[in-house]
Amino acid sequence: MERGYVMMMLVCVVMVVLGCWSGGGVEGLGVNWGTMATHKLPPDTVVQLLKDNGIQKVKLFDAEQSTMSALAGTSIEVMVAIPNDQLQAMTSYPRAKEWVRRNVTRYNFNGGVNIKYVAVGNEPFLTSYNGSFLNITFPALQNIQNALNEAGVGDTIKATVPLNADVYNSPETNPVPSAGTFRSDISQLMTEIVQFLDKNKAPFTINIYPFLSLYGNDDFPFNYAFFDGDATPIVDATTGIQYTNVFDANFDTLVSSLKAVGYGDMPIVVGEVGWPTDGDKNANVGNAYRFYNGLLARLAANKGTPLRPGFIEIYLFGLIDEDAKSIAPGSFERHWGIFSYDGQPKFAIDVSGQGQNKLLMGAKNVQYLEKKWCMFNPNAKDLSKLADNINYACTFADCTALEYGSSCNILDANGNASYAFNMYYQVQNQDDLSCNFEGLATMTTQNISQGTCNFIIQIVSSSTFSLRPSPLTICLLSSCYRLINTLGNGWSTAPSFRRVVSTVKVLTIRSTYIGKVMNEAYSCSQAFYKACHKVSVIAENTILIEQCIKLCTSLLWQTRENQMDMGFSYLYIIGAPKSTHDTLRTTAKTPVAAITHGQ
Repeated sequence: MERGYVMMMLVCVVMVVLGCWSGGGVEGLGVNWGTMATHKLPPDTVVQLLKDNGIQKVKLFDAEQSTMSALAGTSIEVMVAIPNDQLQAMTSYPRAKEWVRRNVTRYNFNGGVNIKYVAVGNEPFLTSYNGSFLNITFPALQNIQNALNEAGVGDTIKATVPLNADVYNSPETNPVPSAGTFRSDISQLMTEIVQFLDKNKAPFTINIYPFLSLYGNDDFPFNYAFFDGDATPIVDATTGIQYTNVFDANFDTLVSSLKAVGYGDMPIVVGEVGWPTDGDKNANVGNAYRFYNGLLARLAANKGTPLRPGFIEIYLFGLIDEDAKSIAPGSFERHWGIFSYDGQPKFAIDVSGQGQNKLLMGAKNVQYLEKKWCMFNPNAKDLSKLADNINYACTFADCTALEYGSSCNILDANGNASYAFNMYYQVQNQDDLSCNFEGLATMTTQNISQGTCNFIIQIVSSSTFSLRPSPLTICLLSSCYRLINTLGNGWSTAPSFRRVVSTVKVLTIRSTYIGKVMNEAYSCSQAFYKACHKVSVIAENTILIEQCIKLCTSLLWQTRENQMDMGFSYLYIIGAPKSTHDTLRTTAKTPVAAITHGQ
């Protein structure tokens, strides 16, 4: 009853503001379309989904040809993107010109793609990147905008850099929005970027996530993440403004930071903002309803923020759930969509703006696999390898719904195993061999969903994302394993590295095609191990040893991060403490560039 009431309220409140998509009231509202999924909906299907619901703006994370072709001929306004791993190439002006030719001007014709922005990188100055992109982002931005200008489209298509809100802050001694400045270590760089954006009449793009203020911080005032005025106001003594929500405070801290460098009137685009519906205790439909209720109502009224009243251009994050997205920030990362993995609406929204209860239209003509599920075999005798098999399943499928506070946290131990096995079975397109798990699993045609926990049937996809271990994955894991065991001196007992050992054992035991890749992987592993160990021993430097181990795990993270990510959930399922989970994640995501450059 409570869940139904929340869903009904979501219809009644959000319908008013989202209705402006089709009625034109919220002109600046768009959505982020991410594609990190094991089974993707065809681009044509997604574009039709946008059109059916009157969504007129979309922000991409690349410029993939099939996506762009699907958008051609529509009036949908598009922000294309250059991923971070291509920024280095864009520091070459000829390469930047070629990128613009291939991904922008080729679509610039009557009936082409309505491109408005080019996103240069995505949050490249995150502190967790340890400066990996500091020296290449601005040159890439300059080259792309100059290439747009040279191509004759710079007046209508602007280059911008979507940044995380950690690029600015207020001092601890005066933590109020009016005291906002750019982060001290990048202050000069940010000033130069802002000057360049202003010169080219391009906006400053920022990603703001009130949800992340709550995540992992039980001391953060819960109501302050929302817009309904229930939070105790925080008063900015300098301006006298009372802030009742973290979005306004965060946005105005940016306004103050821009003002501090002389550009207080610069246009600001919110590149990402939203609320996830699973993967954390605060990620659920009820909280998403409350957040969107407040945010979208303010957008419809063009209320803005205290320091920047009026119109704000905003892209909601995101459109569709992405089950192969990195969960380095948290398991909620795979559950930001307002539509589920199959393009069906998660909750009811009225898009007419006329006060009518009307569901968002779901994706049309979606084809599903057969109605078959994989479950724990109740007749299994030997359960000694159950944990290893759950680990394997969750390494190559999405088990984030099993974690604490999530939609499937209600299951018992056997239910957890069934969920993990079924997710792997569906990812593998219901291959009969993928529902065995050494006799611990069996297939069923009976829907084994329980309560809030949905045991999915995967969609038929023409572009299935492979999650089986590659030679490089096995190589790097094996290298870590060998290096850790040889160095000893406490390294081999560290929880994070023991998890690497466990993972490589599982891959070695369980990979169905290990024979095809072992020779290649072994040669790679030998070379990596010898080089890394030799450098460490010759230097007699424990810091180099530590860096070498981190390099190994970070190489794995950057090349096959989804495989490592999908194993993290396993720690919760088998009852490992959260500290072990966090230790592995922190160690594994150390950026390669930071280590190789000695930072």
